[in-house]
Amino acid sequence: MILARVVGDVVATIKHADLRDQKLLLVQPVTPEGEAQGRAMIAVDTAQAGTGDLVLVLDEGNGAAQVLRRARGAVRTAIVGVVDIVDHGG
Repeated sequence: MILARVVGDVVATIKHADLRDQKLLLVQPVTPEGEAQGRAMIAVDTAQAGTGDLVLVLDEGNGAAQVLRRARGAVRTAIVGVVDIVDHGG
């Protein structure tokens, strides 16, 4: 699981059949403090997230397929939750 910030929408006029009817968002991995790290990626939105939201991202094909309730296919990365707060235990 990856903590990330939604930084934009992805619009595609032609999609793989596994992505048809799926909302795609661009997410930027972040540290627990909110600092960007690594490269942005495209994720299927299963949590009704929007630009600016802090989200939990599953970046593993089998898990993404299970969340989408389908056989493995062209989906690897999925947003599985919107994060309200990160508690550093302090």
